[in-house]
Amino acid sequence: MQIRGIHHIAIICSDYERSKRFYTEVLGFKIEREVYRLERKSYKLDLSLNGLYCIELFSFPNPPKRVSMPESCGLRHIAFQVENIEAAISELNAKNVIAEAVRVDEFTGKKFTFFADPDNLPIEFYER
Repeated sequence: MQIRGIHHIAIICSDYERSKRFYTEVLGFKIEREVYRLERKSYKLDLSLNGLYCIELFSFPNPPKRVSMPESCGLRHIAFQVENIEAAISELNAKNVIAEAVRVDEFTGKKFTFFADPDNLPIEFYER
């Protein structure tokens, strides 16, 4: 087996339009394809970043809530690399998204912060 990289991250949201706006207008992802799957009563939105397919955003009727944060079983968070953490936080703040205080990775010395998507899913910005 030769894994070549991560293909995509799949996210189920509670309010499709709100999450669609967040990932496209706030974080700047580009819509590659959007389909409505009638048999599942579900939207599937394919999103890319810098030309790379990255996120599949799904809507489903009445998805169960996440049990706890952030230490529940399953995906803990997704992380995106940024050039300048302070500039990225300023852009988030300008779009009414509040990030946690900046921390420094004890092993790499790099700065990072966390914020939440509309469903309170944890997202990390990690300075390059």
